[in-house]
Amino acid sequence: MSASSLPPALNIIALTTFAASLSGRALDPVLPHVADEFSVSIATAAGFSAAFAFTFAIVQPVLGAAADMFGKARLMTICLALLGVSCILGALANSFAMLFVTRILAGIGSGGVFPVSLSLVSDLVGPEKRQVAMSRTLGGAMAGNLLGATASGLIGDFLGWRGVLAVLGVLVIAASIAVAAGFRGAALARPPRTNLYAIRQGYRTIFNNPNAKFCYGAVFIEGCCVLGLFPFIASFLFDLGQTSVSIAGIVIAGFAIGGLFYTLTVSRFLPRLGVRGMMITGGALVGLQLAAVAFGPDWRIQLAILLFMGWGFYMIHGCLQVFASELSAEARATALALHSFFFFLGQTIGPIAYGFGISHAGKTPTLLAAAAIMIALGFACARLLRQVRPADAGSVASG
Repeated sequence: MSASSLPPALNIIALTTFAASLSGRALDPVLPHVADEFSVSIATAAGFSAAFAFTFAIVQPVLGAAADMFGKARLMTICLALLGVSCILGALANSFAMLFVTRILAGIGSGGVFPVSLSLVSDLVGPEKRQVAMSRTLGGAMAGNLLGATASGLIGDFLGWRGVLAVLGVLVIAASIAVAAGFRGAALARPPRTNLYAIRQGYRTIFNNPNAKFCYGAVFIEGCCVLGLFPFIASFLFDLGQTSVSIAGIVIAGFAIGGLFYTLTVSRFLPRLGVRGMMITGGALVGLQLAAVAFGPDWRIQLAILLFMGWGFYMIHGCLQVFASELSAEARATALALHSFFFFLGQTIGPIAYGFGISHAGKTPTLLAAAAIMIALGFACARLLRQVRPADAGSVASG
């Protein structure tokens, strides 16, 4: 499918995901410095990722319903502004507790951007073109992750972790202004038609869909096994004698590069592998890379490992997003918000599970267990998920 066959509004949506993703992994490369300044352990500092992810998760049912009721574009712009302000406040934090609170606010702000952007894409593009269209939105997110992780490492070496948050906060606020102007010109928002009764009906439709339990369970496992690893990557490199946070940022950015490679190749691989093949291949590719990380190779090899891990992850994750978008037509923002709820709930549990496993069983057994789970997940998704027309699709088509 050519890029010209997709709606131009997707470029604006990609900008929102780029801006929101800038600060998502901003602290990961500089966590050792944060831990040192506030005299806490790496495991405690890694709680920032858990706090961000947990907040992102728990606000999803509310924000998804609010987007369906009051307008998706309006909510996204407000949440971008909140994200930028929270980053700047984090740069000014004078205690670990205050910094923790600002990451909670950042989780709320980020929570109102990415899931809602996917529902806008689903409104604009039919199911047959949706995975390719969503890949452009993912491309914005991956570019943001790439720049955020790389820039935070480079800025952290020169300005410290406070400089990282300050610079990213200013960039996100500037992006929110640009996006607000772009949405106004594109007139993406539809008049609100949803009420509380319709929201209750939407939840019923979503969870009556046989794919719901498999789709949401799978993204929870993804969040645990893959994204739960990220807060520990810098400390793994420190253990190998590589103490530069710039290097940690570059290694983490490899995952985003792999995600960008997915967005560039999905239109070629999807017709060849099919949805089931994409999920099996993606799960296997992620599992193999987790197993490779377990043995602590040089940072250059770990960069390549993270690249392949990102490619495999988005192979399976992109398929799950499309399945989530088809759980309900009337309550699509709610369905995709729940998708993010379970994904980020997994990211909340993941760092805790990895920390417990590494402390009690060791790094290698813990990562090998995660690898086995991801390989099994790819086969399970391919077997259990089926293309099912949303139960409320008829009402949308006739409306």
